[in-house]
Amino acid sequence: MQEFTTPSLAEVDPGENLTTRVWENERLHPQRAALAYRDGDTFVDITSAEFAERVRRLAAGFIGLGIEPGSRICIFSPTRVEFTLLDYAIWAAGCATVTIYETSSPDQVEWIVGNSEATAIICATDELLKVYESQAAKLGSCKHAFTMDGGGLDRLIAAGESVTDEQVLERARAVTQDDLATLVYTSGTTGRPKGCVITHGNFVHTMHQVIAALSDVMKPGESNLMFLPLAHIFARIVQVGCVARGMRIAYSTGIPNLVEELAMVRPWFVFSVPRVFEKIYNSARQRAEEDGKAKIFDLAADVAIDFSRQRQAGRVSLKTKVLHGIFDKLVYGKLRSVFGGHLRYAISGGAALGERLGHFFSGIGLTVLEGYGLTETTAVLTVNTPGSLKIGTVGRPAPGYTIRIADDGEVLAKGPGIFQGYWANPDATAEVLDDEGWFHTGDLGELDDDGFLRITGRKKEIIVTAGGKNVAPLVLEDAIRAHPLVSQAMVVGDGRPFIAALVTIDPEFFEAWAKQHGKEGTIAELVDDPDLQAEIQQAIDAANALVSKAEAVKAFRILPVDFTIEGGELTPTLKVKRRVVSDRYADAIASIYGT
Repeated sequence: MQEFTTPSLAEVDPGENLTTRVWENERLHPQRAALAYRDGDTFVDITSAEFAERVRRLAAGFIGLGIEPGSRICIFSPTRVEFTLLDYAIWAAGCATVTIYETSSPDQVEWIVGNSEATAIICATDELLKVYESQAAKLGSCKHAFTMDGGGLDRLIAAGESVTDEQVLERARAVTQDDLATLVYTSGTTGRPKGCVITHGNFVHTMHQVIAALSDVMKPGESNLMFLPLAHIFARIVQVGCVARGMRIAYSTGIPNLVEELAMVRPWFVFSVPRVFEKIYNSARQRAEEDGKAKIFDLAADVAIDFSRQRQAGRVSLKTKVLHGIFDKLVYGKLRSVFGGHLRYAISGGAALGERLGHFFSGIGLTVLEGYGLTETTAVLTVNTPGSLKIGTVGRPAPGYTIRIADDGEVLAKGPGIFQGYWANPDATAEVLDDEGWFHTGDLGELDDDGFLRITGRKKEIIVTAGGKNVAPLVLEDAIRAHPLVSQAMVVGDGRPFIAALVTIDPEFFEAWAKQHGKEGTIAELVDDPDLQAEIQQAIDAANALVSKAEAVKAFRILPVDFTIEGGELTPTLKVKRRVVSDRYADAIASIYGT
């Protein structure tokens, strides 16, 4: 049994809750930019003083409606500045936030609002309000509904006109670290989502340890561009960390506008899931190919990777240094400019980034700090830091955390961010929190001699072939997905004679590939095209080189459409819902095995 502990780096005031830093920032740095939203071609700043005042007035609205401390209030919204303002207002009113993804179905909305017994809901738009209203008759506990658009928040504020600032602050100061801060419903790949009970203490202790470990990354006065869903715990811990640290949060208007807005905001760090980093790399490679410079790009990429690997090993050869200097001017500088020209760090989480991609970005001058955590751990368990970095791992335990590898390879954890359990679901809680206080992550991993963790698979996703071979699909899927033409890959073969894969094609790169190869038709029309099949076979071959023959993918099927969040095949953090895909494409799987 392996175990590693990282000592705590920060002392936390036992009286601090999530709103404490809002009032401190107002007092100490009233004119410092706290938030920023896009208006036309510019980002408009909200100062610390304005932030605090808006939070007080929104909180007064909740109090004026008669909503009691401890009540749950839903936010049904994409990432936008109002989400953060409402999040803190809910906390200031002594209540707890329940987050709902904008992509949630009416059935999911009904479940989350009903299961949490929410008193109120704030929807971003009239369209999302209609989704809620289609289920409202079944939700007797939810007495109030507002929209962010169309003057809805003005009406909420008007409800609190008679509530004084001091009344709000009394509510806010009364909140303890044991009080519920949020219910975050796990998006889940199977079954009903479960509400993770996360307290103010979970958040406050986690954010202080993260800030202490990443002090060079989370710099006061610098900016971060927020584009991942705030309904997810990963974005929420970054949100509270930036507020506590005094960093400016700028809110993107969407992934399609990301490149433009990176140049506008010029962030010091960003955070994302691996798929976004893969897309950035593949887009750069595609542009180089279109410009006839693919060979130069590939050589530059290899040099960047070699430079990073050698630097991590402790010595960079003279040849690599010289080539790196040349390509820094020809290629790497242009790539860095895509991120706004000021970006120094990126934090990657939610899934495995892949060693090659980590070394590539490090080699071009952007340090990607890969970490690991779950909703149940307030997003954090391990993290690579600028001073303690080993690419290809998810880092050492975060300060104050202990990671243990059980005899069966499962990753167990203890630490200040471990949740209190699943809302109104003691049986599910007992399955993951044992009598000794260890949280069972369900992931498989390995600790090296220096305490760095590698995630090797998901316990429930281990495939056992008919021959009895255990196969972890993660390594294969990550490698297949590294090919520019591949959007998603799902390995199958449980109880079958061999391992196979379902592959979807990235529509953006397919268009360029089809043009270059003189192909006409849609993806669906060309799934059996020999040239497309040959391209995907290259991806399969690259993945198979990483595993034994018994684990290798022997066959694959290209699916006619990509997996999407809206289609139900992906979670909001772009993880494949295996059961959904297996059911939806049962015929394709059967055809592989001739059944």
